[in-house]
This record gives sequence, C-alpha cells and structure tokens, in this order.
Amino acid sequence: MICLGSNMKKYHLVIWLALGLFSSQASAANAQTEIRDFLKTLFSDNNQYVSELSHAHLAEYLEQQNPRATIVACADSRVQSNAFHSSPENDLFFIRNIGNQIQSAQGSVEYGINHLHTPILLIIGHSHCGAIQAALGDYSKESPAIRHELDFLHLPKAGTVDEGVIENVHQQVAFALKKFKDKVRKGELIVVGTVYDFRDDFGHGHGRLILIDLNGEKDAVKLKNHEYIKGLDGIAIGGSEKTQ
Repeated sequence: MICLGSNMKKYHLVIWLALGLFSSQASAANAQTEIRDFLKTLFSDNNQYVSELSHAHLAEYLEQQNPRATIVACADSRVQSNAFHSSPENDLFFIRNIGNQIQSAQGSVEYGINHLHTPILLIIGHSHCGAIQAALGDYSKESPAIRHELDFLHLPKAGTVDEGVIENVHQQVAFALKKFKDKVRKGELIVVGTVYDFRDDFGHGHGRLILIDLNGEKDAVKLKNHEYIKGLDGIAIGGSEKTQ
C-alpha cells in the first residue's frame, strides 16, 4: 500500500508537470499568434497611411515641430488621440504615463512648454482608470517602478474611482499652475483639465471629452462663460450629468 501510494503521488506529479508544460506552451503559442497579428496590422496600416500621405502636408514639419498643445494623458490603451483630434501630427506634443501625471514626466512636460512654447497644457484623465483605482487601494505588492509612479498620486483613500479621476485632474492642473505660474500670469500658457469618458460614467455620452478645469476654475457655470469657451458649441462641461 505504501508503494502504491508513493507511485500514485509520482503519477499525479507527472500529470501536474505535464499540464503545466502544456499550459505554458499554449500560452507561448497564443502570444506568438498575437505578436504576428499585431505586426501584420502595424505595417499594413502604415502602408495604407503612406499611400494616402500628402507630401505637401508632410513638408510642413520635416525640419521642426510646431505643436499647439502639450498633452499629459494616461497610457491606457483605450485612450487615443483620434477620439478628439483628427490630425494630431505636428499639433499635439503627447506625453503618456499611468495616471496622467506631471511629476513623473516633468522633463517631457517642460520640453513641450519651455522649448516648443505650446500655449496649451492639456491634462486628460479618463473613466475607469486603473492607476487611480490602484492608488486608492493597497499597491504595496507592485514592482518598485510602478509604486514609484503611483506614489505621485495623492488621493483620498475613501473616494470612488470616478471621484479620484476628477480629483487627480484637478491636482495635476494645480501642480502645473504652480510650476508654470509665470507663463500663466503673462497669458502665455493656459492649463486645461479634461476627462475622456469612453464608458459614459459621467453621463455626457460615450467617448465624450469633458472639460472640468481651466486654469483652476472648476465651476461649470463660470467655465461656460470663460473667454476661451463662451460661444463655442458642443462642449461637455463639468462633473457628472447624471447627478445634475
């Protein structure tokens, strides 16, 4: 009986190892398929882009870039510039990281504002942000690099993710206003805070870019009458339509 029990344990171990190896091989095969499919899409789409490219348009920025906006957005794959800009080339100086934060990317932000002289710094948060969700909880088991970036997000631990998304945008705007106060005071820079809501969590519609902060002004009524906004149509402004 003892010998049989020992053999059974060895048998189960062999089966377990075999299943683990099979699972690992299957995962590797799936990854290889995804990699191949992605590269096919990547270069196929690039070929399509090249075939439609206007060389006259390209000539405008062959030697230098002249963007109007420095953008700090989340690295989330669901947030892409084609949702709010049909021709981003040479117009958007794009910076992305987890949590659309300035402090972990200050060099890039400074380059856009101080060297490219963009008159707009646009902060874009988004609904259902994983970085905000992590920052509101316990992320002590994350890698040192991820913890380092999340440490820059200072949010009330009791807040919901949606509240954290909005609070973070306001905090990033406040940080920028302080950091670039001279340019803001001279009228050379405006800092704009927005939320891209692909889930319609805030009730303005799926995929809507919502204005929530402009140079520190958060009041929806005042935002609607701001000199840069007044008279412009189709702008979703402020917080949540579902609670107004």
